[in-house]
Amino acid sequence: MNSIELKAFAGLDPDLRAALLGQIRDLWTHGSTAIEGNTLTLGETKFVIEEGLTVSGKPLKDHQEVMGHARAIELIYRWLDEDLTQDRLFELHRAVQHQVTLDFLKPCGAWKRESNGTYAVTADGRQTFIEYAAPADVPVLMAAWREALNRLSRGELSETDALDAYARLHLGFVHIHPFWDDNGRLARLLANLPVLRSGHLPVVIDARQRKRYIDTLAEYQIAVGPLTPAAGLWPQPKLEAPFRGFCHEAYAATRALVDQASAQQASRIR
Repeated sequence: MNSIELKAFAGLDPDLRAALLGQIRDLWTHGSTAIEGNTLTLGETKFVIEEGLTVSGKPLKDHQEVMGHARAIELIYRWLDEDLTQDRLFELHRAVQHQVTLDFLKPCGAWKRESNGTYAVTADGRQTFIEYAAPADVPVLMAAWREALNRLSRGELSETDALDAYARLHLGFVHIHPFWDDNGRLARLLANLPVLRSGHLPVVIDARQRKRYIDTLAEYQIAVGPLTPAAGLWPQPKLEAPFRGFCHEAYAATRALVDQASAQQASRIR
């Protein structure tokens, strides 16, 4: 992982470090793709990534999504020592894309060309349309978002501050929704850059928390409204608290893997 030394690696033998990275890769990939509808189990995800083989009865697109996400993780690790450029962001989008499309309005490795949004149901049962940032505003908003990401990635953040940075960057990215597809997967990858650069293992969202995750994002987006360059990326900071709390809770899965590796190391010393 370049020159970055993760704090979780302290005191671990090389094989345990490698195993911990593999576990994180598989959990990260499974959670992020399953949230988007991928049907592969965690065990099947591990098998596909490590063996490069398909699982009988599962759609080809599911295998492609998993392999694409694993490739994207490798790119994230490769760039840990450098700022995220627009070209690298586009390369990451191409990595997670599993579809070959010839549609001019659905570019791979370029900003969206059409307006996009989604319907959500509020806590009181009201159907509401969430409008993402207008295509014309995306270059300006994403330049500001990358500037914030790179700034947050230059210092060594405490675990608490790193998770707060993850939550804020995640919220900003999905609220812009700069691509025609794969915005969620990219947000869950890219928002981890400050976390990793500070020496922490990444935040992974458990697919079993999918509804709470989507609902928490939707509540924020509905309350804030569409983003514009004039309003800024985070116009109402107080509304970020519920999603920030969700991300802190989600980090328990990462801590559990670290504790498991540490326990294995301790058993060798005895």
